[in-house]
Amino acid sequence: MTQAVTDLLDILDLEKIEENLFRGRSPQVGWQRVFGGLVIAQALVAAQRTVPQAPAHSLHAYFLLGGDPATPIVYQVERLRDGRSFSTRRCHAIQHGRVIFTLAASFFNSEEGLEHAFSPPDVPPPESLPDENAFIEAYGAKMPEPVRRYFQRERPIEMRPVDPGRFIARGEQDDPVQKVWVRATGKLPDDPALHRATLAYFSDMTLLDTALIAHARSVFHPDIQAASLDHALWLHRPFRADEWMLYVQDSPNARGGLGFSRGALYSRDGALIASVAQEGLIRLRRDPGAGLEQW
Repeated sequence: MTQAVTDLLDILDLEKIEENLFRGRSPQVGWQRVFGGLVIAQALVAAQRTVPQAPAHSLHAYFLLGGDPATPIVYQVERLRDGRSFSTRRCHAIQHGRVIFTLAASFFNSEEGLEHAFSPPDVPPPESLPDENAFIEAYGAKMPEPVRRYFQRERPIEMRPVDPGRFIARGEQDDPVQKVWVRATGKLPDDPALHRATLAYFSDMTLLDTALIAHARSVFHPDIQAASLDHALWLHRPFRADEWMLYVQDSPNARGGLGFSRGALYSRDGALIASVAQEGLIRLRRDPGAGLEQW
């Protein structure tokens, strides 16, 4: 297990303060604000701990304020409903006396019933793509500095882009689609709730960035102010977050400073594991600035 995965497991192990109250923290890695996927994952962990009898099957969340990485986050869970089939929880993330994030989650034990699912696109397997060290060695000199720093940092999630060119240069006519193999960088414990939280964590990675592909920009571009605004996740089938999953993303719409992106996560054998949707701020900064030749 890598140190980054050990650290992720540690920050997902929330401290119980009181009934329905939990405390989480952020990794101290110099970020200006808390990573959105971390808040989603920690809020899901808090809500799940109040529903031991059923797993989460969906969540809907709103990011209200940027989180402060230097300050612990308090998660307050409301028990909205415990029915015969479904349980529902609302979870507020609180910092400095203000709600910075809110999540509603539904819990349900899967039943026998009708079944269908879309098939994944035909893409190269992850083993045929460069790992992150080889990726940096091959393409690092061509990357904008913020992108290179991102890939060089030790992280709990490994990504292997199907089209590495998306991370190096973008053109105005590029389709707003990207496909990335993802998994935890080390073996996780067998607790399914922990695998759901880990998937929730990395479901926020690269998704908003997909809305900028058609505009020759990324979330690292100096003239873009980007932030996730809402996030929805549906969990369809059992999975392990430490095994390769194909994250297929597209962006059907961008307008008025907002970008909408969708995602589907598939297992190695082609099973549809989860679906994701997100809208985010992709505001153009009006200061022309310097360095716009590199996104």
